[in-house]
Amino acid sequence: MNKIRTFLFFSSLLFAVISGNAQEEDIIEEEKEKITPIDTLPPGEKYGLRLGIDLSRIVRTQYSEDYEGFEVVADYRIYRKFYIAGEVGNESLLRDEENINVEGSGTYFRVGVDYNTYNNWYGMQNLIFAGLRFGATTFSQRLNSYRIFTGTSIFPNQEITSVIEADDLSANWLGFMVGLKVETLKNLYLGASVTLRRLFNEERPREFDNLFIPGFGRTNDFSKYNVGYGYTISYLIPVQKKRR
Repeated sequence: MNKIRTFLFFSSLLFAVISGNAQEEDIIEEEKEKITPIDTLPPGEKYGLRLGIDLSRIVRTQYSEDYEGFEVVADYRIYRKFYIAGEVGNESLLRDEENINVEGSGTYFRVGVDYNTYNNWYGMQNLIFAGLRFGATTFSQRLNSYRIFTGTSIFPNQEITSVIEADDLSANWLGFMVGLKVETLKNLYLGASVTLRRLFNEERPREFDNLFIPGFGRTNDFSKYNVGYGYTISYLIPVQKKRR
């Protein structure tokens, strides 16, 4: 009789242990199903072509009677912080001043490299960049009128109104640019930049000097430098993604 009771005791104990282990395994499996796998790798950074336009030239064209201009901007990411970048456009400016009325117009391009100095937060791809540009233009100048100073009250200053035109002129310059591009919506960027330009070569008309060079800006006799600015909107066309 004691042997039967002992057998029943150990059988009950073994059954309880087996049942407890089975319940514990079921709980572990249920907890595993609730856990969502987490990707610990950083998100892939987008590489592609970003295309846009310069908004400042469009606004200036709308509100200035003496200016017309349009510019397309682009960049392509070639390395984690390096971009090939450039601009192409056309513009004209009429300088109607006290002693001269002259208009310059033509097409231009600028090409160079941008370096992104900004370390983005997780998942962001904004830019605070510095860049170099080489610029070139083909343009024309039209002198509408000018005044000749006699230097004496006996003979009044004479205004010459015969038109003088010069075509197929060219100029080259280098520029240092700083700016930013911020992603406001998915793949849509707003940007702003300032460029210091230095004129290296220009063809002048025989009768007068250039007062405006498309793509470079206003010129004068005192300096070869010029400062330009731009406000852009652009869209990134992703080509591939790369992890750091």
